[in-house]
Amino acid sequence: MSAGSSEENIDDIFDEICNDSSFAKTSLKSKSNSGGITPHSSSLVMQAYGKRCCPVYLGGSSSPYGIGTNISKRTCDQLRCTACDFRVSLYNDYIWDQSCDYLFFRNNMPELSKLRAKMIKKKGSRAYACQCSWRSIDELTDLQTDQQLRWVCVLLKARGRHFSTRGI
Repeated sequence: MSAGSSEENIDDIFDEICNDSSFAKTSLKSKSNSGGITPHSSSLVMQAYGKRCCPVYLGGSSSPYGIGTNISKRTCDQLRCTACDFRVSLYNDYIWDQSCDYLFFRNNMPELSKLRAKMIKKKGSRAYACQCSWRSIDELTDLQTDQQLRWVCVLLKARGRHFSTRGI
């Protein structure tokens, strides 16, 4: 490795860190008719164009959303399942009941009113689900450690950073 290429790598890392924290933060008032359960909502702040999480992280409700990298360990909120071709829904401060099965999600996704029957309130956790897979996560987890999940970060033209909607 030459000295020039080493400097370029360091410059790329500095650019990633600096660009990541340079975005303005704004808030969005959300309304919910679901009695305190709010699925992850739409983008609040424009973050980056043409970027994906690498690696992809899942996490509990205290883990921040954004583009996950080895340096900036953020949970991905733009997941899609390659098995069922469904967007992955996530719910802060909930876990899935142990009695959940494939048919429950196949028949009820993405209708929150039906999903509530198997959601258990648990502060600090986050419930993830598509039509064929589901997980309850408490702490930051690299998606690669779960070989059964076929979830990927989707590339969007404009990607947003999200803030927790707890308490809304």
